[in-house]
Parts: sequence; structure tokens; C-alpha cells
Amino acid sequence: MDSLKLVPVDEIMKRGSIKDVDVLRFRAAFYSDDVITAEEAEILFALDDACRVQDPSWVDFFIEALTDYIVEQNEPEGYLTAQSAEWLIAHITKDGKVKRKTELGLLVNVLEKARWAPVNLVRLALEQVKAAVLEGEGPLRPDQSPAKREISDSDVELVCRLLHAFGGDGNVAVTRDEAEVLFDINDAIGDAEPNPAWTDLFVKAVTNTIMAASGHMVPTRKEALRREAWLADRGELSPLTMLSAMGNSSLDSVCEAYHEQSQEERTLARLELQRIEIITNEVITAAEAEWLCERIGRDGCLTANEAALVAYLKKESPKIHPALQATVDRLSQAA
Repeated sequence: MDSLKLVPVDEIMKRGSIKDVDVLRFRAAFYSDDVITAEEAEILFALDDACRVQDPSWVDFFIEALTDYIVEQNEPEGYLTAQSAEWLIAHITKDGKVKRKTELGLLVNVLEKARWAPVNLVRLALEQVKAAVLEGEGPLRPDQSPAKREISDSDVELVCRLLHAFGGDGNVAVTRDEAEVLFDINDAIGDAEPNPAWTDLFVKAVTNTIMAASGHMVPTRKEALRREAWLADRGELSPLTMLSAMGNSSLDSVCEAYHEQSQEERTLARLELQRIEIITNEVITAAEAEWLCERIGRDGCLTANEAALVAYLKKESPKIHPALQATVDRLSQAA
């Protein structure tokens, strides 16, 4: 993209706005050689920071160009190393929070395009949903709506996209880092009226973590987190009716997708994680049964969604780690 020098960058910076004609020039420069240098990537970030008035077409170009630079033009192609992730985080965050919706869009797109990315990137993205729910702020709440302690359907959809993106097409269980934020989001919601889509996703995602911690071979995340058709036409359901419907419908077949790992499967799964760790220079932390036992109902009481999780595990009685089974039995009596 050496032809970027033909774009009047200084002039654009000075006026503080990016027009549609500017974006056309950037696109022409980009497609002239399909290569972005590190210096040019820095220029794109500087423009996005300096120009708060932006033509809508800029956002698409910004995300597309930088995703291509980060995912496709850095080695190893298609994988993000820990170093690449730190570079991206430094550019899109301030005080540990994503600055604007443009940067969040870039982060999500990078996660969806990469074959593998360090878990701190998906955790950062999930933390933005947590900030929106807990504090009512951040790029997902530019107008501070919905209210604090509420999770919208669009929030749930974003969480689902992020979990799918990090898992890719492989049989990768929901990690401890991801599960930690899911529990935090759920705690932030507390005993507010449950969002059925969130309850469905939360129970399935944590079940995925529990089954992996219990030595089971997990399905792809697409299969494990599949949303049932009834959620789209659920109408007005009371919390109890909704939880009952979930227990009798969408969750009945969840554990059918899991099976105990054979020695060969266990070895292959371990080798695959080791391969990814070598490529990305990042250690992947799986959730352990002991941590899950402490995390479920950590504050001494179960939220409605944790109660749904415990009720489901008790009802289906899957073969899970003995410590987790004891926790489920204890909590189901207290629920």
C-alpha cells in the first residue's frame, strides 16, 4: 500500500473528518498492491483517533484493512501470536477498556477471521459486554440503554459470536477465561427477570466447560451452543415458565453431543492444544473441576440462571467429575 502517500493524510488529519471520497482513495491505494505496512497500519489508527467525523464507509474500510493486516499479513498467517494480540490491545484500548465501537468492531472481526487468537483477546471482547451490563457504559452503551443490570438480545448475540469465533471449527471447550466472564456477566444481571436467550447460552456454555472438566470429548461450539427455534417465537414468558420450557425442550439433547474421551482422543486433544500454544506462544488454561465448584454460587446463593444450570445437571444426571456432582447435589437441595 505504498500508494497511500498519494492520499492527503495530513489534510484529512488537520480538518478532523473523513469523507466518502477519502475512503475511496484509501480503497484504491489498498487494492493497488493489497499490502499494508506497519507504518500504514499506524496511520489508519491515527486517522481513526483524530477524525471524529467519519463517513459511514470509513468504518467498514478501517475494520477490513486492519483485519487483513493483522490476520493475513503477519506470520504465522491466519494465527495471532501473543505479541500480535498485545499490539492490537495497545491500539484499541484505554485504561483496559475498548475506546469506541469502531475498535470493538475490529476486535470482533479479527477474532472471527483468525484461525486462532490468544484467549486474552476474546476475554477483552467479553469484558465489553460485562461493562455494558454492569456499568451501563462502553461502546455497546453509547446512549446508556438498556439500563444497568440488563442484558439485551444483541448483547447475547455478540457473546455467542465471540464464543463461536474463539472456538473455531475445532472441538475446543469453553475456557476458564471465557467462563469467568460469563459468570461475571451473569452475576451482574443477578435476579433480574431472565433473558431467555441469555439463560439458554449461559447454561449451554457452562455445561460445555463442566463436561470438558469432567473428561468428556466436547462437540464444536456451533453444536454445543446451538440456539433452539422456540426462542425466536417465545412470546411473553414468566421466568418460571421460561426455565421450565428450557428444561423440557432446548436442553434435553445437550449432553447427547458429549462422550467420554478415549485415550487416543485425549492424546490428540492435548497435542492440538500444544501445537496452538507453540504457534501463538500462549498457554491455554482449561477450567478445572475445583475452580468450577468454587465459582458456581460463589456469593452463597444461586442466581436464577445458575439455578437453571444446577437443575439441568441434576435432571439429566450426566457423568461429571465427582467434586462437581457433589456441588450440584448440594446446590440443588438449597435451590
